[in-house]
Amino acid sequence: MRRSQAGAARGPKPWRHGAACVMAHFRLTPKASKDAVDGLVETTDGVAFQARVRALPEDAAANKALEELVARWLGVPKRSVSLVTGGKSRLKFLRIDGDPMALDRMLQALLDEFSR
Repeated sequence: MRRSQAGAARGPKPWRHGAACVMAHFRLTPKASKDAVDGLVETTDGVAFQARVRALPEDAAANKALEELVARWLGVPKRSVSLVTGGKSRLKFLRIDGDPMALDRMLQALLDEFSR
């Protein structure tokens, strides 16, 4: 896997539009020193946001921590973010409910910050 921050605004996006939502791809590292979304990483499934959480990968604690982290990161209610796939994998797809165009703009703005 290759970590990418320079030029993060170009190339494929780690999300796609769904019906009244956005589906975002994350690579999760549990047992980290802090909760954070650090940038982009290349995975075998394509580009993904790199996220770290302090929670342990037991009893879905790390997945719940990821949902809460993404909600804070985007400034949306916690109930708007839910795990779709990857319950026992490092690679996750999260559903973020809301206006897809507004969410797209928010994600693009955050993506642009990684390239600074």
